[in-house]
Amino acid sequence: MDRLVPHSSLLLVVDVQERLACSMPKDSLERLVKSARLLLEAAAVLGVPVITSEQYPKGLGPTLQPIAELLSARGVSPREKLDFDASSDPRISTEIASVAPRSVIIVGMEAHVCVYQTARELVRRGYLVHVVADAVSSRTEENRRAGLSLCERTGAVVTVAEAVAFDWLERAGTPAFRAISKLVR
Repeated sequence: MDRLVPHSSLLLVVDVQERLACSMPKDSLERLVKSARLLLEAAAVLGVPVITSEQYPKGLGPTLQPIAELLSARGVSPREKLDFDASSDPRISTEIASVAPRSVIIVGMEAHVCVYQTARELVRRGYLVHVVADAVSSRTEENRRAGLSLCERTGAVVTVAEAVAFDWLERAGTPAFRAISKLVR
């Protein structure tokens, strides 16, 4: 398995939306927000591009505020979609292609629907896909576990946020290491 390298990575935030978040178990949602924020902040420090989607925002609302504020600080606007697979939306697909990542790191909701279908399609297209277990959620823990298992069976790597952040870093003793290590304390 190749190391995750910032200049050939993309962080994809899938459907972390207000009304959907209300249906998530509280502890799962808190873990998702904490881990997604860690990756968003690490991505900002290391220059990793970020793309985010919103599934039918009229019904599911906008991106959850703690995530939206970090996206806004980077000038990242959510892309509306109706397809469950975010990469099937032509605008998102074009944006991913323009970044031309080798690796796509996925966080979001729900693990067994949009996250899984997105991971499956990106693997099919030849990307190295990493699904961040502590930054995905579903309405039930059983569905989250099933979604992660499905992602892994399609060829995605199931990982955790700190593993991604420190893989991006590669070494200690740098200004980036000092900035990111503060985020995990």
